[in-house]
Parts: sequence; C-alpha cells; structure tokens
Amino acid sequence: MKKLAVPFLATLAKIVSGATVRWIDCEPDDCQRIYFANHTSHLDALILWSSLPKKIRIQTRPVAAVDYWHSGPVRRYLASAFNLLLIDRKKIKVHNSPIDMMIREIGTSESLIVFPEGGRNPTGELREFKSGLYHLAKKRPDLELVPVFIDNVNRVMPKGEFLPVPLLSCISIGSPMWLESGENKNQFLERARHAVLQLKET
Repeated sequence: MKKLAVPFLATLAKIVSGATVRWIDCEPDDCQRIYFANHTSHLDALILWSSLPKKIRIQTRPVAAVDYWHSGPVRRYLASAFNLLLIDRKKIKVHNSPIDMMIREIGTSESLIVFPEGGRNPTGELREFKSGLYHLAKKRPDLELVPVFIDNVNRVMPKGEFLPVPLLSCISIGSPMWLESGENKNQFLERARHAVLQLKET
C-alpha cells in the first residue's frame, strides 16, 4: 500500500505546488548530500523531496519536528510515507543530540533535507542560520552540502490554512560546498546563508 501511495503523493505535491526545479552549477547525483534550504512553509520539505529525481528521492530524508508531524493521523501517515527523520525538540540530550541522531540514521547511503533557520519564517526573509549545519559538516566532511532556495511555497500553504492553494513555485538547487580548512562556525554559516541568497537572485 505504502509503495503505491508514495509515488502518488509525490506527484500530487508537485501538481499542487506547480514546482519547477532549476539545477544551477549542480547536477542530480545519488551521492550522499545534505540539501539545506530556506523555510517558509510546512510543505517545504515535502515539495523539495518530491521534486528530486526518483533515484535520489528514495534515499533522501527530510528532517522535521515530531510535534507537528505526529499531531494527527494524517500527518503521522505522511511522515511515514515520506520517510521523514523526526526530531523531538523537547527531548534533546547532550549524549543524544539531533546531530548525532541524523548522522546515525543516514549511515553511509542516505541524504538529508535540513532547514538551518531552525523554524519557519512566513515573511520570506532568510534569517541567520543556527549551528546544526556547521556541526553536520564538521562531523561528516565527506558529505556534499547543497544550497536550495524555495520560492513561493509559503503562498501555496498560507499560515493557518489546512489545505494548500495551487500556485506556481520554483526550487533552485545550487553548487555543492564543504566546510573549508580553518573556517570557523560563523564564517561557514554566513557563507552557507549567502549561497542560498544567491540562488534567489540568480
């Protein structure tokens, strides 16, 4: 049942969002990656995930908050169908941090979709990045870090609405980057944030 539902849901997400995908100085690749994007809507993860080529999509897990995606049977089903990696923000422990959990879950084969702002920003302005992306890059320097700018999805699923509004949106996927030698946390996070902003202007 799930095998049939997932392709249908992925297609439905693309139709509802009207999403077009631009690969800018980057090509689809099934190597391990961390796609990091701006965050304006609860649909961001599903629309970005569904816009990836199937071969890449099946090995990519969006990271999301368990309190939202376990708040009802429909959301719980979608979380399972889209293979979300759910983080319980109320049970963060030093010995079992979200970063350690992500690294453990992806092993040597899966990729992630993360939102470094830490939460949704419906205004569309890109806020400062939190430190999670830096720690992922530091602990797994082999992973490609791929910036993504998601445009117009906050209007597809306006705040407070239960059902999406069909509308054209655009996903721009940029050139991979890595943590550079000698680069500190603030320098890296600002460079990563700038990489996402550049896609907005390209």
